[in-house]
Amino acid sequence: MLWSLIKVLLFIAAIAGLTYGADILLHSPEGLRIAVAGWEFTLGPLQAAIVILLLVAVLWLVMKLVGLLVATLRFFNGDETAISRYFDRNRERKGYQALSEGLMALASGEGRLALIRAQRAEKFLAKPELTTLLVAQAAEAAGDGRRATEAYKALVTNEATRFVGVRGLLRQKLAEGDHETALALAEKAFALKPRHTETQDILLKLQSEKSDWKGARATLGAKLKGGSLPKDIYRRRDAVLALQEARGVFDENATTEAREAAIEANKRSPDLIPAAVMAGRSLVDKGDKRGATRVLKKAWSVLPHPEIAAAFAEIEPDETPHQRLKRFKPLTSQHPESDEPKLLLAELNIAAEDYPEARRALGSLPTTHPTQRALAIMAAIERGEGSDDAVVRGWLSKALTAPRGPQWCCDKCQAIHATWQPICENCGGFDTLSWREPVETAGRSTTGAELLPLLVGSPNALATEPEDDDDVIDIAASPKD
Repeated sequence: MLWSLIKVLLFIAAIAGLTYGADILLHSPEGLRIAVAGWEFTLGPLQAAIVILLLVAVLWLVMKLVGLLVATLRFFNGDETAISRYFDRNRERKGYQALSEGLMALASGEGRLALIRAQRAEKFLAKPELTTLLVAQAAEAAGDGRRATEAYKALVTNEATRFVGVRGLLRQKLAEGDHETALALAEKAFALKPRHTETQDILLKLQSEKSDWKGARATLGAKLKGGSLPKDIYRRRDAVLALQEARGVFDENATTEAREAAIEANKRSPDLIPAAVMAGRSLVDKGDKRGATRVLKKAWSVLPHPEIAAAFAEIEPDETPHQRLKRFKPLTSQHPESDEPKLLLAELNIAAEDYPEARRALGSLPTTHPTQRALAIMAAIERGEGSDDAVVRGWLSKALTAPRGPQWCCDKCQAIHATWQPICENCGGFDTLSWREPVETAGRSTTGAELLPLLVGSPNALATEPEDDDDVIDIAASPKD
């Protein structure tokens, strides 16, 4: 508003200045005398100003005629486009001006203005690789999807702009949720530019969603060749894809191929727990118990996990609890700082009915790191040692509100998964699940379940057992004590 007012005031001031100047010239007594070849001309001030303006106009016209003459001479000299370039020069100037204004409007987020300028540039310029692209992007910014689609399709017909057109259509289909068409467009874009990083990522994600693990591995290999993926990350992700390929072979009941694929996945990334478990079970089915033991021990040395222990138990399914306790010693003796070996050793001792040893193996976990599993094991130990039912119920009720312990959590969105998956079901992240404890939310539950240990029995009742039922009632009646 202020700038418009300033422009109006400047315009009025310019008109007033010109009027004042013309009045001065009109009433000025001085004049201009010109003598040429015996002729003498006397001009008043206003007449002199008009003559000067006419001379400037004639000079401009002469320059234009000289330019046309030069263009004509070039045409006769063999330059076939010289005359057309001379007449198109003004159109190009207007076209490039509209193009620059459209780009500035697009960068400023003014989609409608950018589309108007793009259409004007398209009118004056014969450069569809520039103007059509600007029209497509401006139409997208303005929310005109139909116009943008038409522009991108026009770009596809030109070999020089085909990739840009396919990429634009691909982005539109992804925004619409049409992943089937998007996959076909991603494959086309990948064929045009195999080293384009964004296209590789989109194609890899779409192939993974469709469970095309073989195609996804080929795309991953292209990322490695293109230099957009470090070699160690490539090995890990290729192992993930090989593992999913092995799972698909298992579904088809082709056990030989499944073994080979699972073992390949484990070799590529020994720290990938699902691959190690599948490879171990494949070797057991093959009869290679020694190989299965070696694979699972190596995976356990990287990260202790319950699935590894379960697969390790399947190597000798008919052994006695004491034999199993002895065979598991290479596992339970590793990672003394981790909770999993302690929990595993306590469970093995419970199976062998050695409850004091199970208590020693569990240590202080029920109090220092109380998880549902640790508290359930403690309840089993109390039951095995013949403790009162109130004590057992106390541990079990405390487990109701305890953290679940380590789980498969997405490092990107923190979503929890019951089993490992290559793609997060919540955010779609690839290879983002890790075995760790999720972030627990603290606070009183709506049902008051945290009071259950006080109502049904105290987990610490073993140290201070009540002498009669009245003492139990007192504990429940006075929770703050």
